[in-house]
Amino acid sequence: MRFISWNVNGLRAVQKKGFEEIFRSFDADFVCLQETKLQQGQIELDFPGYESYWSYAEKKGYSGTAIFTRHTPLSVRYNLGIPEHDTEGRAVTLEYADFFLVCVYTPNAQDELKRLAYRMQWEDDFRAYLQALDAQKPVIVCGDMNVAHEEIDLKNPKQNIGNPGFSYEERDKFTQLLAAGFTDSFRYLYPDRTDAYSWWSYRAAARARNVGWRIDYFVVSNRLREQIKDAYILPEVMGSDHCPVGLDIQF
Repeated sequence: MRFISWNVNGLRAVQKKGFEEIFRSFDADFVCLQETKLQQGQIELDFPGYESYWSYAEKKGYSGTAIFTRHTPLSVRYNLGIPEHDTEGRAVTLEYADFFLVCVYTPNAQDELKRLAYRMQWEDDFRAYLQALDAQKPVIVCGDMNVAHEEIDLKNPKQNIGNPGFSYEERDKFTQLLAAGFTDSFRYLYPDRTDAYSWWSYRAAARARNVGWRIDYFVVSNRLREQIKDAYILPEVMGSDHCPVGLDIQF
């Protein structure tokens, strides 16, 4: 099965940049989107053979997640079931016979880490949510997790220590997630690969110079590790400040 995850940073904007052709080129079983930035009824997208499931933020033009799938799920859950987290449309979970698929858009800690306390609570609650799913069957979680875990995961680590997405607190929460029984699929296959990024600032021609961060992930339950066929990043796909990331896994 092929899984794709992409923070589109505004789906209506990306639709004007060839999204439908790009989508078809993925030829994926699942396409997970983050930061769709729309409300129900604000876009018309119909891909034959796919069903879609959307989680919308209450605030217009903000956040939002979606999953397109060729496979009808056994059940669907939106958000985490925790009121303080469930107004921003940050998660969709699909259940299948052999696994759960979770598409997530993790809250940004924001400038000067002004939302760090909320981010820390989100991290603890989201990890508990994943562990509860994992107790039932294996989990595949993907999306913009808004953290570069290790120094290898961004171009300029030294000058970004303490900045949003590379604070010790955020990195430690990612470490805790992995310690809870999960694997970063890309690093599992490619532990030493450098210059592999999924997000670039719009400033200073960062993407052209590949001055980026790897903040988009496929994280899987440890017991799925041996079934991973490939994990990859698609920097050639344009349209957003993020590029898609992918996972091929055998069930």
